[in-house]
Amino acid sequence: MSTGIFLGRTCVIKERFSKSYRHKSLDDQLRKSRTVREARCLTRCLSAGVLCPTVYFVHFATKSIFMEFLKGITVKEFFCKNDDPASLPLRRRTATLIGQSLAQIHDAGVVHGDPTTSNMLLTEIPGESNDGKLAMIDFGLGFQNASDDDKAVDLYVLERAMLSTHPNTEALFVLILETYETFSPKTAKNIVKKMEAVRARGRKRMAFG
Repeated sequence: MSTGIFLGRTCVIKERFSKSYRHKSLDDQLRKSRTVREARCLTRCLSAGVLCPTVYFVHFATKSIFMEFLKGITVKEFFCKNDDPASLPLRRRTATLIGQSLAQIHDAGVVHGDPTTSNMLLTEIPGESNDGKLAMIDFGLGFQNASDDDKAVDLYVLERAMLSTHPNTEALFVLILETYETFSPKTAKNIVKKMEAVRARGRKRMAFG
């Protein structure tokens, strides 16, 4: 990714570069379809009220997306810098923002694909006088028309990422799921149940290879 200017506004430019090991026509087709898919995911999520970058322009020749530049700190950085007991209320508030954002994304029929704390941006830090704001970024592995199983895998990916990157955050992940169910009461319970099955399959693979 790089930054640039689009119609006078600072933007992020995400270009999918050609892979020399792929046949040229196949490479062009894959890069174009993945670029369009990501742009559509962003647009659909934004329409559903998810805070994420606005797509300004899609350049098909270079397989690039010109999108809004959002200022902030990643949740990964925030958690690493605020891992003391006194910062627990801030981490808990951030966890509720994560649960809310994922519920909105899934209710829009989209899965993020890579919902790690590196792909979550606090554009406003939670504090005593404000609730904070969280943006979801990098929908490169996302797609639309997702099933409940797809959404369950999304949650499982987040759980694995959190526990490996941020030790002793089990309680925060529980809070994320509780918030997720609060903001998506019609389907969340079924998705969380399916996530438990996905988790069990993951443990089985790690045990038996």
